[in-house]
Amino acid sequence: MNTTRSGKVRVWDPLVRVFHWGLVAAFATAWLTADELQPVHEIAGYTVAGLVAFRLIWGLVGSRYARFAQFLKGPRETLAYLGDMARGKERRYLGHNPAGAAMMVALLVTLSGTAFTGWLMGEPARVAMLPDLPQIVAPAWADDDGGEYGERGEEAAEELHEVLANLMLLLAALHVGGVVITSFRHRENLARAMVTGDKRAPRPGDIS
Repeated sequence: MNTTRSGKVRVWDPLVRVFHWGLVAAFATAWLTADELQPVHEIAGYTVAGLVAFRLIWGLVGSRYARFAQFLKGPRETLAYLGDMARGKERRYLGHNPAGAAMMVALLVTLSGTAFTGWLMGEPARVAMLPDLPQIVAPAWADDDGGEYGERGEEAAEELHEVLANLMLLLAALHVGGVVITSFRHRENLARAMVTGDKRAPRPGDIS
């Protein structure tokens, strides 16, 4: 860990920062162009999928604070942190805190589902492929003629796509709220840190 003369330490590597803000831009573009500019919407969706795939890989082989092994915690520790946060006694983490780590997992899972259902909607034949894939869609949605998914399968994929997209908005709002609260509590601009990559060096009691 290299601490500069200004008392800062590099936490977020350039690829993590590009991923973060690229994902913000791609999802915002996808949301704003839904049902309006379909080609742009699809490009933004594929960009989201690519960024998620990159983050999953980088979470295994990336820099220290990018790795899942560094910040993912179990349910007990995450709940304990949320309890401390509710009492205003949570400790400062140099990387992701347990609540932020849980939110990251929720965001990645939801984004993956949103991208996948969007891909299914791209061509009707893709919904028909589902019987050959893991059964993520209820068999009751199948047509009676040969078991292939028809209009009901397409409608189900579209409905799930919209539900996941709306869930993403909710999760994003909670994420921003958590960033604002944590920034205020620890007197540190976390949004700026995700731009510069630098955070205040750990002090006694902080977890690095």
